Amino acid sequence: MDSQSLPYVPDLESIDPSLDLVAEIQRLRRERRAVILAHYYQEPEIQDLADFVGDSLQLSQAAAKTDAEVIVFCGVHFMAETAKILSPDKIVVIPDMDAGCSLADRCPAEAFAQWLKAYPDHDVVSYINCSAGVKALSTIICTSSNAVRVVQSIPEDRPIVFAPDRHLGAWVKKQTGRDMVLFPGFCIVHEQFTAKRVAALQAQHPTAKLIVHPECDATVSRMADFVGSTAALLNYVATSPATQFIVGTEAGILHQMRKLRPEADLLPVPADSGCNCSLCPYMKLNSVEKLYLCLRDLEPRIELDETLRQRALAPLERMLALG
Repeated sequence: MDSQSLPYVPDLESIDPSLDLVAEIQRLRRERRAVILAHYYQEPEIQDLADFVGDSLQLSQAAAKTDAEVIVFCGVHFMAETAKILSPDKIVVIPDMDAGCSLADRCPAEAFAQWLKAYPDHDVVSYINCSAGVKALSTIICTSSNAVRVVQSIPEDRPIVFAPDRHLGAWVKKQTGRDMVLFPGFCIVHEQFTAKRVAALQAQHPTAKLIVHPECDATVSRMADFVGSTAALLNYVATSPATQFIVGTEAGILHQMRKLRPEADLLPVPADSGCNCSLCPYMKLNSVEKLYLCLRDLEPRIELDETLRQRALAPLERMLALG
């Protein structure tokens, strides 16, 4: 069973409109002994308020090393669960419990357990973008940064299931040459980046470097100058001599890229859905107002059954043991 929480709904009308919310957040952060985490895909104002900005696992690890009593995870639900898995004695809250993940939600633990019955002898490599329940069913966890290394760590005579992202799995198959069974999940943002849209941008900006996340379809990844995790994409922009980049991932990352390279021209790949944007609607459910309420009320909280937490922790620790 995945984490459950009291049915808390942020009451935005309870906020005194005369409050300086940034000052109140700073005050509550101190009073609550809280650490604020923000994923790269959060709104810029939330990223600027955070103690740490980064990828989901990196953030959970950073919070675990602090002496904070409260973790405020400005991200999506599975990320806050990961923080609770690694920091069971800390209070973990998320500004909006409805901030889910299209990829994680496409792979509910109960359905995944049924699906796995067809592959009883397979090692299960699960991308960290999944629920605690799916982590608990896994042999080992991976991130987009270390997925290739994780798969390579498994003996070649062992068959592998890779879940839940089929595009990341396909990219890892290409990098490693390993034959893996792929769960048919995907991220709704990266799924909407198409070769047609990318080609049109490249025609308009022929000297731009195309950099994409491995959650993109292979037709897009094959066109890229560089494929990598959010942290790797940031590093590429920071160190590349190029001055123009076409960026194929959620557009929230452009805020950190602009801090690193204010002179660079950053062009987000638009979604091929009638919307000229590349934003995750779940990530954008969090707001400064909800962050304030979250600190004020210490709700909504992430709670995990201890047996489930321990089962989900084991495959995470196997990954971390790889270094």
